[in-house]
Amino acid sequence: MSVDLKPKTLKRKNFKKLSLNADAGVAPQATASPPPSQPFTLDKPTLQRAPSAGNLISQMASLELGVEFKIDIRAQDLRTIQELGAGNGGSVSRVEHIPTGAVMAKKVIHIEAKEAVRRQILRELHIMHECDSPYIVSFYGAFINESSGDVVMCMEFMDCGSLDRIYKKAGPLTEEIVGHITVAVVEGLTYLYNEHRIVHRDVKPSNILVNSHGQIKLCDFGVSGELINSIADTFVGTSTYMSPERIQGGNYTVKSDVWSLGISLLELLLGKFPFDMANGAVGPMGILDLLQRIVNEPPPTLPAEDTRFSPVCRRFVDRCLYKEAERPSPQQLINDAFIITSRAKQVDMKAWAMSVQ
Repeated sequence: MSVDLKPKTLKRKNFKKLSLNADAGVAPQATASPPPSQPFTLDKPTLQRAPSAGNLISQMASLELGVEFKIDIRAQDLRTIQELGAGNGGSVSRVEHIPTGAVMAKKVIHIEAKEAVRRQILRELHIMHECDSPYIVSFYGAFINESSGDVVMCMEFMDCGSLDRIYKKAGPLTEEIVGHITVAVVEGLTYLYNEHRIVHRDVKPSNILVNSHGQIKLCDFGVSGELINSIADTFVGTSTYMSPERIQGGNYTVKSDVWSLGISLLELLLGKFPFDMANGAVGPMGILDLLQRIVNEPPPTLPAEDTRFSPVCRRFVDRCLYKEAERPSPQQLINDAFIITSRAKQVDMKAWAMSVQ
């Protein structure tokens, strides 16, 4: 399926079965747009949204503590089901929106009143409101925690978790599964760049999510890299997927995302991070040594003696890890033989997702 570049519409498929207030101008982002004459099916209580993305951004511009967004998602309406993870930048939990019964992922971001972080949060919220792609996690709303000042965002809950969790639990993924994952990620990156002129900046297995329908979606673009404070956490969590030109101080480009995709594909296919960490060193100095290797050594490849991988798969990974000048963009990768072959293969992604849930 090629990326749909037709004019966007606010009449979107109600994937999560959340009905809209008649006065709400912005519908939840979801996976497809119904025909203009097709009405929404209202089969759950109303979940209101902000009147418009522009109004939300205007309200958010000052990030005044204790001021809640005018979105009908409030702290008291969220019941925590499960804590999913936490770090220096915030936490993620699975919650139920009590008025609708919808299960969501709640992301809490500690802003610490830093202007740069505030700008990044505004950027992500604006982009998430604008996104209309089956390859990007849906955004439902946000508010400010009155007591802490933290930003709380509610998003689509992907019930099978991240590819990082999946491969560490189930082992290396097959080329057929990775092929379908690759199609989704390349489509998502192409959409973000073609429609919004942005790069993801943080492509890695932990930011590629799966649900029990077998859908693959990108999350955490725009803001996550700005929220990690320590050198060690920054390098371990993100910079190990960074392109050589970015490590050397160059600007992020859409081709930087392609490098990160290539490293991620190697990790999923091999069942381990493709650069060996000497003596298990994961501290700042060990990571700095690794970054020097990424810059100075030839890029990693699939083992030549491993017969599990087809020539088209090998070539695709190699193309992702070319030096910047020769490296293709996501748009150029759409017509790669590996993408075309993967689209044509009949793979039951739903059955696979259920098996690793």
